[in-house]
Amino acid sequence: MGFFSPGSSKSRYVGIWYAISSGTVVWVANRDTPLDDHSGVLTVTDKGVLALLNSTNNVVWSTNTSRTAEINPVAQLMDTGNLVVKDGNVDDPERFLWQSFDYPCDTLLPEMKLGRNLETGLDRVISSWKGTENPARGDFSVRLDPRGLPQLVLMKGNTIKVSSGSWNGLRFTGYPGLNRNPVIEYHFVMNKNEVYYKFKLINTSVFSRYIINPSGVGQRFTWMDQTRSWELSFTSQADECQRYAFCGAFAACDTDKSPACACLEGFLPKSPKDWKSVDWSDGCVRRTPLVCNIGNGFRKYTGLKLPDTSSSWFNATLSLDECKGLCLKNCSCTAYSNLDISGKGSGCLLWFGKLIDIVVYSQGGQELYIKMASSELENNGRKGNTSKIKRAGIIAGVVALVNVILTLGVISYIRKKSSFKGMAKRRHEKDSENEGLKQDMELPTIDLTAITNATNNFSSKNKLGEGGFGPVYKGTLPEGQVIAVKRLSMNSGQGPKEFINEVKLIAKLQHRNLVKLLGCCTEENEKILIYEYMPNKSLESFIFGLSSDPSKAGNSCLVIFFS
Repeated sequence: MGFFSPGSSKSRYVGIWYAISSGTVVWVANRDTPLDDHSGVLTVTDKGVLALLNSTNNVVWSTNTSRTAEINPVAQLMDTGNLVVKDGNVDDPERFLWQSFDYPCDTLLPEMKLGRNLETGLDRVISSWKGTENPARGDFSVRLDPRGLPQLVLMKGNTIKVSSGSWNGLRFTGYPGLNRNPVIEYHFVMNKNEVYYKFKLINTSVFSRYIINPSGVGQRFTWMDQTRSWELSFTSQADECQRYAFCGAFAACDTDKSPACACLEGFLPKSPKDWKSVDWSDGCVRRTPLVCNIGNGFRKYTGLKLPDTSSSWFNATLSLDECKGLCLKNCSCTAYSNLDISGKGSGCLLWFGKLIDIVVYSQGGQELYIKMASSELENNGRKGNTSKIKRAGIIAGVVALVNVILTLGVISYIRKKSSFKGMAKRRHEKDSENEGLKQDMELPTIDLTAITNATNNFSSKNKLGEGGFGPVYKGTLPEGQVIAVKRLSMNSGQGPKEFINEVKLIAKLQHRNLVKLLGCCTEENEKILIYEYMPNKSLESFIFGLSSDPSKAGNSCLVIFFS
C-alpha cells in the first residue's frame, strides 16, 4: 500500500496492490480526487477518520463514517487486502469503524461482498476505471439489483447491459458453467440483514481476483507462479445472447441457431416486419390470449437461463406443486420455477408480466413452466414441452393431408366391395374371421371393455366427429397412450368380412408418414378400428368437414413453412 502514479500519468493516488505484483492495483482511495504533485499525507484522526491531505493540509479525500473511535484508532491493512480503521486491538469486523471492502473500486477480491446491507443501506458496487491509466469512476459498474429475486447486473450508466440471472442454489442461471471447483467456491447470501455475492478461495495459496475493465468486460485472473504473471481464467465478454433482453419479451436467444432469436412456442412476433429485419427488440406476443382461471395450464421448458427476476416473487419453503397452484390462481402470474435446484429442488419463484432475457443452453440451464391457454397445450399434443424452441414446419400438415386422402380412398374402395350380410351369418363367421385377422396381419385385437373404458363408454365429450360410417372418439389406454377409435355404425352396411378386408387393406397401406393402425375389435357384433391419435386435429378436421375449404389447410402449412 502507498502512493502511486498509474502508467505515464503525473497524478498521484493512494492505493493497495499485490506484493507479488506491484503493478496490480486493487483499490484506490482518492480515485476521483488525485493529488497534483508528490506531496500528500495519509493520516488517522482522533475520531477514527482516515484522511488524505495535500501540501496545503487541505483534505483531498476522507472516509465517511457515522462511527466514532473510543480510544487509540488505528488503520491496518489486512492480509485479505482489506484496509480497516478500528479501535485499538479490536478485531471483530462488526466493530470496525470503516473498511475498504465496503467501498470497492474495479476489483472484487476473495471474501469481499458485492451487494447491499439492508439495515444501513450500504450498497457495495464495483466500477471500472475510466481508462487504463485513470482510476476515476468509469462508465461501467457491477451491482446487485434488489428488485424481485436479486441478481447481479452489469450497467453502463443507468442502463442494464448484462444480467447474471438469479441464483439457483448452485450458481447464477446466466452462467451454467459457474460451478464450484478445486480452487474457488461461490456464495450468495440473502437474509433479513443483507444480500450479497462473494467468492472464496479453497486453496489459500492461490491468488485470484475479478475485475471490470474500462470496456465493461468482466475478467477473472489467477496468479501463475511458474510464469510470475496473471493468467486470464474467465471473461464475461458478451455474445449477442448475453446482451440483456436481446430478443425482447416471450422470446429466447440461442447462439447455436441462426437467427439467434425465436419466439417461444405459442407466441408470435409483435412486429413481424421488424422481426424479418433482424430487429427483435419488440419481442413476441401470445398467439392465444389467456383468460383468467379458465382452462389454463403450463408448458415446460428446460435448459434455460431463467427470465429477468426484477418482477418476480419468491418463497423458500413452498414445493413446486404449491408453486404451480399459486401461479394458476393468480391471473397476473405468467410462469413459475424452483427457487433452489440443489438436491431435489425446493422453493417457489413466480414471474408476473412479460418474460425477458431468456437464453437457451445446450448444457446446464434450468426448468421453467410458462402459463398457456389450454388450446395451445392441446395443439401441442401434450401438456409439457421441452425448452428447445421449435419452429412450426410443413411436415405435420403434409402427413395429415396425405393420410386423409389415402384413408378416404381406402374407405371408398372398401365401400364399393362391401355387401350386405344377414345377422345370423355375421355371428357364424365371427370367430373364424377374427382368427384369420390375427393370423394374416398379426394385428392385435383390443377387447371391448378396454375400449369402452378408454372412451368413457363412448362419451359424447370424447367424440371427435361423425361421418357416413360412424363416429370417431378420442380415448386413452391404461398405459397412457392416446388413441382415435372409429366405431362403425350398425347401419353402415359392412359385414364382418368386409370389415376384415378393410383392416387388412389399411394395414398393408401402413407408412411412416401415415396414422398407424393399432388394432381392432369385433366383439358383440362391434366393428371398431383403433388408430394412433393425431394431436393436430387434421384427421377429424378433414373427415368431418370442420374446415369448409380443405385447400386452406394446405395454404396454412405453406405459410408456416416459409415464415
